[in-house]
Amino acid sequence: MHTEDSLKEITENLLNQLGISFSEIEISESEKDLFHVNIKSENASLLIGHHGENIQALQHLIKVLAWEKSKTDNQFHVILDVDDYRKRQEDNVINMAQRKVDFLRRTKRPQSLPPMSPYFRRKVHLYLMGSGFEDIETVSKGEGENRYIVIKLKG
Repeated sequence: MHTEDSLKEITENLLNQLGISFSEIEISESEKDLFHVNIKSENASLLIGHHGENIQALQHLIKVLAWEKSKTDNQFHVILDVDDYRKRQEDNVINMAQRKVDFLRRTKRPQSLPPMSPYFRRKVHLYLMGSGFEDIETVSKGEGENRYIVIKLKG
């Protein structure tokens, strides 16, 4: 069974056991061994939870169940989304980073982003390593849940 099929089956079974209705489960592989699972549901707020706590827990469960089912040493990663909630969050974080870069270029003063999860910090770091940001560098500071990114000019 392919990983995509397995992830879909595991997600369907989990949602059915939790008694949560859904209209669709989309699975895609964006990078090698990185699978995105997007659940379309009228119970989105329940699945997402307060500040995304439920979505994180469900993501972990799905990943562990899928690893167990695959019975291989190939570890892969799963990103769970509900009604494109994470995608919207990603877009918001990237837009905020872009505004901070614009302000930094005007003022020449380093800019800090609010604390965020490792997932979103990685997204920002990768985005600001891309084309058009050759004059920019990013550094993570702080510990645990208070870890944040500082954006500054190179040199």
